[in-house]
Amino acid sequence: MALSLTPTGVTGPIAPIKTKDELDQIGASLRILEPAISTDGPMGKMVLTVLGMVAEMELGFIKARQREGIERAKSQGDVYRGRKPTIDPSAVRELFDQGIGASEIARRLKIGRASVYRVLGQQ
Repeated sequence: MALSLTPTGVTGPIAPIKTKDELDQIGASLRILEPAISTDGPMGKMVLTVLGMVAEMELGFIKARQREGIERAKSQGDVYRGRKPTIDPSAVRELFDQGIGASEIARRLKIGRASVYRVLGQQ
C-alpha cells in the first residue's frame, strides 16, 4: 500500500513521533529501506525520536554559526545589503506603457512573468 503523508506543521524533535502516531492511527507503519528503520514497535519510535533530536541539534548548530558570522561581519563593518537588483523597473514600465503584455516583457527582458507583475504592482 502506498501512503502519502502531508506536513503536520509540527517541527523539532516531536515531528517524527507525530508522524508515527498518525501512521498508528490508520494502522500503518513506515519502513525505510536505507538505512533500515521501521516504525513498528518501540525500537522504531526510539530511532525516530533520536533522529529528530539529532536534526534539531544540527539546526541549532547551523543557526549559531550563522549568528556568529553575522556578528563577525558587523564587527568588521560589513553590512549585508542584499542581492543587487537584476531587474530594471524603468525598462519594465517603459515596455508596459508601450502596450506590451507581461509575458512578452518577461521574454524580452529574460525575467519571470511574476517579476514583471511585481514591478508593475510597485507603482
